[in-house]
Amino acid sequence: MTVDSTPSVLPVALPTDKDLVLKVIPMPADCNVNGDIFGGWVMAHVDLAGAVLPARHVKGRMATVAVNQFVFKQPVRVGDILSFFASVTRIGNTSITVQVEVYAEHMSAQGRYIKVTEASLTYVAIDDHGKPRQIDKSALQP
Repeated sequence: MTVDSTPSVLPVALPTDKDLVLKVIPMPADCNVNGDIFGGWVMAHVDLAGAVLPARHVKGRMATVAVNQFVFKQPVRVGDILSFFASVTRIGNTSITVQVEVYAEHMSAQGRYIKVTEASLTYVAIDDHGKPRQIDKSALQP
């Protein structure tokens, strides 16, 4: 997915209310048939980034149980520096929902960011047998 450099794509500020959980640079092997970054590659990295904050609360095994929303706003191109920001939006008895936003900066224009993807994912705490387990809310981090 190639980031459009037309004037209609204006740089944005990075979020201050979310945690930076991952940075990655897509490479040529991550391209689709059109030469853009394959959407599935982006989705896999969103899932990894989204798991960082729930892992702090779950303190054990967990699994992705739902992709509640996934929006590709702009394409991504080889060599873009992608920054993944996440925030917990809901903590249930066994599950945690996370919002992930992805921003791209061109290698040649570092410091100018474009929002390329946003998603909402839900993770569930699981036991050693893969069954849902309670999240210990008394030990939750602020």
